[in-house]
Amino acid sequence: MEQNRLVKISKYLSKHLRHAPDRLGLVLAPGGWVSVDALLSACAASQFPITSAELEAVVAASDKQRFSFDKTHTRIRANQGHSVAVDLQLEPQIPPDVLYHGTGEKSVPAILQAGLLKMSRHHVHLSSDRETARKVGMRHGRPIILLVDTVAMQQAGFTFYCSDNGVWLVDTVPPHYLKAE
Repeated sequence: MEQNRLVKISKYLSKHLRHAPDRLGLVLAPGGWVSVDALLSACAASQFPITSAELEAVVAASDKQRFSFDKTHTRIRANQGHSVAVDLQLEPQIPPDVLYHGTGEKSVPAILQAGLLKMSRHHVHLSSDRETARKVGMRHGRPIILLVDTVAMQQAGFTFYCSDNGVWLVDTVPPHYLKAE
């Protein structure tokens, strides 16, 4: 399959499964799930037809594993990054002692003053490795990696979750739990 087409599909799915399901007439069920058949029908009706094979390829080939199927492959969801109200049904988990957040150099002063805020999303996104954080930061200019002291955060009562694709989620990270690398 053509890579450009798969990227377009991935962006289209991200928009509609994370931010605007209503534009396709979809309603996210608990966990963020939608029927694969309903999704494919809605995409076709909105002049962006996607085949089952293309959908399978996007889910399988996504380097960030943005989407997942349920065990029966009859439902699909975005793993995290939603700006619409949805209960992703994630269970609290104990994170590694340190997690990482990548950002652009220009954002660091504001982050070190206010902390990491979820903004329009449900959670702040953190990674378990520096390289992933660096790649995320590169999207915003010269990358800076911030270290998050999760041990101290847990002792203070913060709750962490881990999405199906390994992205760590938390409501906020106050600045005193951050250290720029």
